[in-house]
Amino acid sequence: MKNIITKVISNGIAEEVGIEVNDVLLSINDNKINDIIDYKFLSADEELVLEIEKANGEIWEIEIEKEYGEDLGIEFGGGLMDVAKSCSNKCIFCFIDQLPKGMRETLYFKDDDSRLSFLQGNFVTLTNMKDEDIDRIIKYHISPINVSVHTTNPHLRVQMLNNKFAGDVFERMQKLAAAGIIMNAQIVSVPGINNGEELKRTIKDLYTLYPQVSDVAVVPIGITKFRQGLKEVKTYTKEMSIEELEAVKRLQDMYIREIGEPFVRLSDEFYLVADKQIPRQEFYDDYHQIEDGIGMVRCFRDAIINTLDDLDLKNSGSFSIVTGCLAYNELLEATHKIKRRNSKIKIDAYKIINNYFGETITIAGLLTGTDIIDQMKGIINSEYLILSNNMFRKGYELADSDEQIMLDNMKIKDIELALNVKVIVVDYTGEDLIQKLNETNKEENKNG
Repeated sequence: MKNIITKVISNGIAEEVGIEVNDVLLSINDNKINDIIDYKFLSADEELVLEIEKANGEIWEIEIEKEYGEDLGIEFGGGLMDVAKSCSNKCIFCFIDQLPKGMRETLYFKDDDSRLSFLQGNFVTLTNMKDEDIDRIIKYHISPINVSVHTTNPHLRVQMLNNKFAGDVFERMQKLAAAGIIMNAQIVSVPGINNGEELKRTIKDLYTLYPQVSDVAVVPIGITKFRQGLKEVKTYTKEMSIEELEAVKRLQDMYIREIGEPFVRLSDEFYLVADKQIPRQEFYDDYHQIEDGIGMVRCFRDAIINTLDDLDLKNSGSFSIVTGCLAYNELLEATHKIKRRNSKIKIDAYKIINNYFGETITIAGLLTGTDIIDQMKGIINSEYLILSNNMFRKGYELADSDEQIMLDNMKIKDIELALNVKVIVVDYTGEDLIQKLNETNKEENKNG
C-alpha cells in the first residue's frame, strides 16, 4: 500500500497528534494523496484535516493548525510514496544503455519523473507526461524543473530520443513558461547530430522563453566501451571542442550585452579538451549548474587559492589524491600549491584510467573502486587516500542509506582494506580539502 508512514520525527507535529509509523495517510482536506507532490503542496496550508488509517484499520480524522509551510514531521518510504516513472525513450546518448552487467540494480533504472526533477534536481524529457501532468505542474506551480531538451528541432528530437512523442518539447515548455514555471535546460551535444548549427538553433529557441528558461547547460556525450548494438556516434575532439566554444561564445557575448549573463554555458570538458582557458568565477553565476560539470574546475581552483592560507603550517603527514584523466593536471597543480605552502605535507596526485567503463570516460565522477584499487595497489605509500564525494552515488534509492557506495558497489571499507590506507572523502568543489588536511593532523596528534 502507498502512503505508508515510515518515520515520525521526534517532537514534531505528527507525533504530538498521535500519528505513528505504519499509519497510512489517505487524504488532506478531503484531497486524496497520490504521491509526494500532493503531500508537500497540500500539507503546506495552515489548517489541515488529515485522514489517517491506523494499523488496526481504524480511520482517524486529525485537525491540525500550524504555521504556513511548517513540516508535519513524517516521512514515507522511497521518497516518492510510489514507484518512480521510468523513461520511455531510447536516447542515442543514454549512458545507462552503455553500462556493463553486474552493477547495482537501481543503476539500470531510467527515471524520467517530474517529481524527482522538483525534489532532487533530476532532468526530465517531458515525453512520458500527459497533458494533465503538465496541468498539475502548473496547478501546484512546481518550479523550478529541469528539462532535458537536447534539441528544439521536432524531427531531430524524435530521432535522438527514438520516441515519436518527443517532438513537442518546445510547445510544452512554452505552455509551462506562460504559466510562470521556471525551467533549467540541458543539452547533451552529439557531434554531427545536434551540435553546430542545430545547437545554435536550440539555444536561440530557448532564449525566447527567458527568463522562465533561466539557463542552458551543454554537456558532451559520454561513450563507454559497452556500446555494442547502439548507434555509432562520435566524441568531441580538440578541434570540434574549439569550434563549439567559439560558436557559442558569440551567442554568450550577445546575451551578456542584453541580459547581463551568458544564458548558455558549456561544461568544463569542452574547455579542457580544447585546451582553452576556463572562464572566471563571475561567468558561472554562483555555480548553480555545477552538477552538470559546469564551473567545477574554476570553483575548485578558486577554493584552493582562497583556503590555502588556512593550512596549518604545523601539519605533516602523507596523502594521495586520485582523479580521472580530465582533471588530473588541476589536481596536480593543487598538490603543488599545498606542498609549497607546507613542505612537511607529502601529498601526491594520481591519474586513474577508467578501465571499467573505457578510456573515453575521463571524469572523476565515473571512477570506480575497482580501478582505484587495481591501479593504486603497490603504488600508494601514504597514510591517507583522498577521494572526491562525487565518486559516490546518490539518489532516491539510497535515501535511507548512510553508506557511501561507488558505481561498482565498492564501499570505503573495501578500498581501505585493499590498499591499507585510511580514506578521506572531500567535497568535489575543493572547499573543504584544506580543512580536512588540518582535521586529519589534529586527529593524529590526539591519538598520538
